[in-house]
Order: sequence, then C-alpha cells, then structure tokens
Amino acid sequence: REAEAFKEQGNAYYAKKDYNEAYNYYTKAIDTCPNNASYYGNRAATLMMLGRFREALEDAQQSVRLDDSFVRGHLREGKCHLSLGNAMAASRCFQRVLELDHKNTQAQQELKNATTVLEYEKIAEVDFEKRDFRKVVFCMDRALEFAPACHRFKILKAECLALLGRYPEAQSVASDILRMDSTNADALYVRGLCLYYEDCIEKAVQFFVQALRMAPDHEKACLACRNAKALKAKKEDGNKAFKKGNYKLAYELYTEALGIDPNNIKTNAKLYCNRGTVNSKLRKLEEAIDDCTNAVKLDDTYIKAYLRRAQCYMDTEQYEDAVRDYEKVYQTEKTKEHKQLLKNAQVELRKSQRKDYYKILGVDKNASEDEIKKAYRKRALMHHPDRHSGASAEVQKEEEKKFKEVGEAFTILSDPKKKARYDSGQDVEEDGLNMGEFDPNNIFKAFFSGPGGFSFEASGPGNFFFQFG
Repeated sequence: REAEAFKEQGNAYYAKKDYNEAYNYYTKAIDTCPNNASYYGNRAATLMMLGRFREALEDAQQSVRLDDSFVRGHLREGKCHLSLGNAMAASRCFQRVLELDHKNTQAQQELKNATTVLEYEKIAEVDFEKRDFRKVVFCMDRALEFAPACHRFKILKAECLALLGRYPEAQSVASDILRMDSTNADALYVRGLCLYYEDCIEKAVQFFVQALRMAPDHEKACLACRNAKALKAKKEDGNKAFKKGNYKLAYELYTEALGIDPNNIKTNAKLYCNRGTVNSKLRKLEEAIDDCTNAVKLDDTYIKAYLRRAQCYMDTEQYEDAVRDYEKVYQTEKTKEHKQLLKNAQVELRKSQRKDYYKILGVDKNASEDEIKKAYRKRALMHHPDRHSGASAEVQKEEEKKFKEVGEAFTILSDPKKKARYDSGQDVEEDGLNMGEFDPNNIFKAFFSGPGGFSFEASGPGNFFFQFG
C-alpha cells in the first residue's frame, strides 16, 4: 500500500509535467517494492521525458525482465533504443509488442520509424564512401528526428560538416556531446578535425592525442594525428629553409607538404602561397602565379595570396590582372597601403594601354636628352615618307604612320614637363598637345633646319639622296 501511494503521487506530478518530482516518487515506490514491473515502467517514462534515455532504457529493460508480457515496458524499451539510434534492437522490441497485441497501432508506427532510420543509416554509409558529405548530413538530420539522443549519428553529421568546411556547426555538435560525455573519443576527434582544417594544427594534435587516450585503436584519430604532425613539421622546415635563403630546398619541402593531405584546404592554401613566394624569389613568375591561383581556389578569402599574385602580375606586366586582384584586396581590407597598391596598378595599366614612346624611339626609359635626339634622328630618317615614295601604297601608309609616331614620341620625351607627365601615367594631351591634329613634318623640319640640316632630292621614281648642309 505504501509503494502504491508513492506511485500515485508520482502519477500526479507526471500529469503536472513535474518530471523531477515524479521521478523521486517512482524511485521511492521502487525502493519500497523493487519487484513491480509497472514502477520501473513509469520511471522509465519519466526519464524519457527528461531526455535521460540510457537510464530510461535500463528501467524499461528491468520492467520486461520482471514481466515479459508488459506491453508498455516493451514499447518504452523500443522507444529508448530508437532514440539512442539502436534501430535493430528497437525493431525487435516493437515486434514483441505486436506478438502480444497485433493491433497495437503505436508499435506498428514505431516499427516503421525504426525501418526508416535503418534505411537512412545504409544510405549515409554508402554516401560517406562516395564522399557525398552533404547527402550524409541530410540523412543524419532525418534519422535524428527519430533518434534525437544518438551520439553516433551526431558525430557522423559533425564529421561531414567538418569535411564540408562548416566548422562552427561541426564544433557545436561535438562540443554538445563533450559536455555530456567528456571522454567521447569520436567527439574529441571531430573537435580536433575542425581545428586541424582551420590550420590550428598544434591544438588539433592535442585533441587527437586525447581521443587516442580514450580509444587507442581509433583509426581516424591516429591518421589525422600523423598527418597533422607531418604537415606541421614539413611546413616549419620549409619556412626555415626560406628564411635562410635556400629557396630550392624550401620549394621541395612545401611541395612534399602539399602531398600529405589534400583535404586540408586552409593549410594547403598557405603552402601554395608560400611556394608561390619561393617561385617569385627564383624569378619563376608564371609558376608563382599558378601557385597563388591554386591558393585562392582553395581559400578565396586569402588576402596574402591575392597580394602575392598581384605583385607577380605587375612584374610580368599583366596589369589588368593585377588591378583585378588589388581591387579584390581593397574591397576586403580598405587600408591606405592597399589603396596605394591599387592606384599604382591602375597607373601602370593606363600606361600600358597607350603608345610606348620609348619603344617607338628604341631607347631605354632612363635615356638622356642626347640619346633621345639621336634616336629620333635615326627613326625619323628611317620612316620618312619621301624615303618610301616608290613603295606600294600599303607600305607607304604603314611608314607614314610610323613616321608620325616617331614625331609624337620625340615631342613628348624631349619636353621635360610632358615627359614627367607621361612617365607618371598622366594624360599628356592636358598640356595642349592634341595627337589627332599632330603634324610630324613640323617637328622634322624644326629638328633638321639650320646648320647641319638636310633635304631630300628626288632623282627619279623611288630614288632619293640626302643633301646635308
């Protein structure tokens, strides 16, 4: 009678949804009369409402051990198994209920739920092997609707989230499990995996080591720990070689590091960028550009790789590409330094898109005034239309164009003010020189008039000679 009184009080609190008090009174009932199946069944139901499914499972199992015909006990055992992700065990419990009561609709529905969970498990297993991690996450989300307390499903989901680069979500799932069970080796492994993929290798190793203490045969933690240590060592050795100026060795070490784990995107992005820096030091600029491109493919937020590639584009006079990279950098980090780099690239791009007067005259950009004059004299005489009067119309047109360009080049480069504006990438036409209306003959005459001048004198079609004063 005393045990029944405790049970009734437990029922009253259960009805009020005060599950903690209900648990206390059911426990008193069990302590008073430990061989009553319904007391264990009631406490199991209470523990299920409190989300304590492992304890609930023990009570449910005890209830059916005391009374194998206790339908509610079998139902609750099955429900606990299913909530914990043990779909096969859950199916056996629900089948036992149907043996006792073949019309039990709850058991029929729960059996279907267990079958659904088993199907999602099988699909997820296949898709994990195919590395279709998004589909695995989908399957685990559906399975967890029926098995909310299954750590195994949560861990698989977290691992796939980590492999998809969704680190905050993966860490959240793993941390929730570790709060409930700090010794869970799988959760420790996933937590380490997130840190490893975020290039926090040293911290990641600590979690892998801890996971291996909990489960020495944990294959994934063992492999990840080995890869993490190898990556860290190779990268550090490459950095040391680079600092010593041994670029060939640094290149080899970074290349070896890139072969360790293709899944580690962030670390590999840094390794590609480091190798790109080595290639730029070795003046292998196209290879450096390729390495930086691989880096930003892996991590499109990696500012250092964009800056390194942009500099290589500048060095190879690929100014449009350099401007594009500097724009990307400045949009991300609006610093004075990045603004100046972008401005410099834009100036070089503008300069590259206009005529190269130094190239037209065939002189270096540091040519003296005398060198510019000598070059003009040579090129002007070479392309003067009178010299090509006997050539085809097409050749005459081409030489006339070159003669005009030579005059333009001399006009700009022989004037210190115009030359300074030209060298700085500014528009020289702002100084009043309209190249569209430019007459190269005026420059030619002015240059060659006076002492030391000359004239062309024709002596028949296509023939000429120079008459010097």
